[in-house]
Amino acid sequence: MRTASDARWVAAGVLMLFPAASIAGGRYDGNWTTHLACEAHGETPAYKWVFPSTITDNNFHGQHGEEGGPGYLVIDGKIGDDGNAKLTAKGKVTNNHAHGVFALKGDNYGYDIKAHFDDTKGTGTRNEGADILGRPCTFEFDKQTDAAAGSAPASGDANPNAKPDDSSAPTSNSQH
Repeated sequence: MRTASDARWVAAGVLMLFPAASIAGGRYDGNWTTHLACEAHGETPAYKWVFPSTITDNNFHGQHGEEGGPGYLVIDGKIGDDGNAKLTAKGKVTNNHAHGVFALKGDNYGYDIKAHFDDTKGTGTRNEGADILGRPCTFEFDKQTDAAAGSAPASGDANPNAKPDDSSAPTSNSQH
């Protein structure tokens, strides 16, 4: 009789763990689409990119382009329980008609993004620094449903003829 009672307690304990396991992931976890729009700045043109991103355990990761290649951009960061996030963007300049002396084709750049997420959407803005090194950029994030996940846009330009360039970024890894 004691063994049956012990087995019931063990079974009840295991069943109580299932709800905790189902919520072990983060609130924002899933597949997302990132919409990036940067205004023209000096001699550099405006551009828009749309690319897939993922959130796992409230850690954001998005990537545009081929790793290390011109036009490559990766965005990473942790989303707080309140939806606020400081994301970090790092990439390589696409074009060589940069303004000033700060960037040439293939040069590295980086900046922070102040973002806020809710369950299905998010927004963010680029830290423009002293407005000498940064350009205004906005971000919109859309969570994909299971039905929409198959139709999410591939990594690439919203405008395939756009030739973006982040000439506002020096070759150092300083945040701006």
